[in-house]
Amino acid sequence: MQLVRQKEESARRRKNQARAAAAAITVVAIASGCTAGGGSDTAEPAHGQQPLQAPPARALDSYAQRLGVAQAARAAAAKRWGLAKTPLAAPPAPATKPRLTTRKGFEVKGQSSLPPVFTTIPTKEKVVFLTIDDGAEKDPALLRMMSDLKIPYTAFLSDYLVKEDYAYFKKMQSRGVTLNNHTLNHRYLPGLSYEAQRREICGMQDVIAKHYGKRPELFRPPYGNYNQDSLRAAKSCGVKAVPLWASEAFADHMEWREWDRDLHPGDIILTHFRGRADWKGTMPDMVRKVMKTVTDKGYAVARLEDYL
Repeated sequence: MQLVRQKEESARRRKNQARAAAAAITVVAIASGCTAGGGSDTAEPAHGQQPLQAPPARALDSYAQRLGVAQAARAAAAKRWGLAKTPLAAPPAPATKPRLTTRKGFEVKGQSSLPPVFTTIPTKEKVVFLTIDDGAEKDPALLRMMSDLKIPYTAFLSDYLVKEDYAYFKKMQSRGVTLNNHTLNHRYLPGLSYEAQRREICGMQDVIAKHYGKRPELFRPPYGNYNQDSLRAAKSCGVKAVPLWASEAFADHMEWREWDRDLHPGDIILTHFRGRADWKGTMPDMVRKVMKTVTDKGYAVARLEDYL
């Protein structure tokens, strides 16, 4: 009987040890975000980093610690900037980029050979993309806020406004923001000839290349209006895609393109460089409104260029 009891006790100890080990692995996986659908048994290093020379459990633990530190810093920044909740961290950029197609009903004649026009990026991740148009308001607080919060965004610039302060957008670019094309003078493109449209679009390509070092691959037509000539001209200037938007943000409210007035995975959000002279609040007020909407619905803001 004593031998039986010893065997039973030994079996119980092994079972408890196995449970403890499984629990420890689960905690590390949750902390590292592996349960969000990453589908990998090992932690991938950040770009430019060497992989950890450690057993998988130690690597996951280290990765989880780094994420924890980054999110703690983000939480502190959220409190400083008056956000109701800490923004959610976006998942890693997809290894394979989604295939972009023109949204149904947005096509022009010959669309298959022209840059795709879309309002949403095809993805199952709960991410959205923030884009800011024109360049009228040049608020230093926006640069500080977005850098502190580590919120990615993409700018679409018009020269008639940007030329007042090229240096402001150079600072923005130095903080990782991609500067894209919104034409020279923000004119209604379908009312112009092909050559006039080409001057508006290619001219802005030249301005951005001159002041910021690279010709953009993304173009957004003013007011979201375009025709076949617009897309032909854009393509001839080196444009590869035309992102529009699924919703629009203001300092005090959101406006929606979709019938359900809601966010969807991959939606592009439009807003503008504006201040109190134009709307009911500041650029930081607009960011607070966007982030409350996005975070409350369980979404993270991701970098648009990572999905293109």
